[in-house]
Amino acid sequence: MVKATIQSESIRAEAGALHYMLGDIELTTAMPSAKGFLKSLVTKESVFKPAYKGSGQIFFGPPIFGEYHELVLEDEAWILDKGAYLCSDGSVEVGAFRNKAVSGLVGGEGLFQTKIQGTGKVLIQAPGKIEILDLDNDKLTVDGSFAIARQAHLDYSVQKAAKGILSSMASGEGLVNVISGKGRVLLAPVPNLHNNLLSQMRSALPASTSGK
Repeated sequence: MVKATIQSESIRAEAGALHYMLGDIELTTAMPSAKGFLKSLVTKESVFKPAYKGSGQIFFGPPIFGEYHELVLEDEAWILDKGAYLCSDGSVEVGAFRNKAVSGLVGGEGLFQTKIQGTGKVLIQAPGKIEILDLDNDKLTVDGSFAIARQAHLDYSVQKAAKGILSSMASGEGLVNVISGKGRVLLAPVPNLHNNLLSQMRSALPASTSGK
């Protein structure tokens, strides 16, 4: 689990992430604006982001097996994959980022993704161990939704794996996600053992049971 220790300060988290907390901590959930409801619909994140204020310890955890990673923002912005956001300092703004229409729809990342910006700590979750890549005016080609997070100033697009359409189809890759520029990207290309086991157990359940 993730343990957050606060001293007369506040943090926010994804709805349902709380396991338990110790200390003099007040939990509040403000009603979102109309713009907030729209962001929730397009990013697939919960519209409600509970705030925890006071002093004590708070324990968070996702409903799936996975890996955690801490991002330390210093007046910067990142784009997160759907479901990657877990919790953050109250000073970090959580919003929505609109991908290019074609890239978002055919690249698997979606038209909108979650955008975090400001200064403070952010905890994200991934299905497996995170690999950090620092691009120096490089081009990163990713086959699949393995890019958990990227700095917002990096360019994201969807391209053919090969120059021609027939060559792309023959290669077995088709379309790939391309991230380019100078900045940092977080990848999670290999799910961890527990996550793989959980997926296998779910696929083995009868249809009438797995949906419960």
